Amino acid sequence: MTSQPTLAAAILAERRRSGQPGDRLPPDLRPQDADTALAIQAGVTRQLGEHVAAWKCGLPSEGWPVLAPIYAASVHCSSPCLAWTRGGQVRVEPELAFVLGRDLPARAAPYQPAEIDAAIASTHLALELIDSRYTDPAQASFIENLADGLLNQGLYLGPQVDMEQARNASELAISIHPGKQEARLLHGRHPAVQPRAPLYWLAEFLRSRGQGLQAGQAVITGSYAGSFELPLAQDIVIQYGELGRLQLSFSAR
Repeated sequence: MTSQPTLAAAILAERRRSGQPGDRLPPDLRPQDADTALAIQAGVTRQLGEHVAAWKCGLPSEGWPVLAPIYAASVHCSSPCLAWTRGGQVRVEPELAFVLGRDLPARAAPYQPAEIDAAIASTHLALELIDSRYTDPAQASFIENLADGLLNQGLYLGPQVDMEQARNASELAISIHPGKQEARLLHGRHPAVQPRAPLYWLAEFLRSRGQGLQAGQAVITGSYAGSFELPLAQDIVIQYGELGRLQLSFSAR
């Protein structure tokens, strides 16, 4: 008999392929705990047959783990960036991405922050690309959204920035110049205060489950300014305080 996580993963994987969201999972396939949600995540990865090129993570929320894989085919480093759109707009979150230069494999001994710091090869401005496989993710529980990858549809990896400045960037003025639309200025705050703190948690959480992080993977750790929509086919500039600026345009998948 096919397991509940496998059946749930098949539904979510097909929605990722097609870009067409749907209703919440059938009641008997909805995860009731974090382990089942993560089993569904892993099942989606297997069914897509894609390499995990990045991770999103945050510090645990009300005791729930906050992590999701990001697949190689959905990590973009050049413009125009392809994305699934809703109403002709792309929803994004401004973040920092830490790119690893060495593996942090599963092992018996816990990882110390200094070891994880030493594994970081570069830090980049980034945009998390937001989308859900549920038509109305707000109606789904946190565990259901965890199973679906926490509203992630990909990652735009922008320019490299100063690593020491970035590691202490608890606040950033986020200035958004969305093509022909009016510019916006947001007072950005990292949800974990220390941008690397969720990475430390992720490395240790994966280690405790017999998993690890790999050289070349990028890790994003939380949005400085929630999420917002950006238009298609326009030149967009986002300034991340004194760290630097990211420039791109979007095309619909």
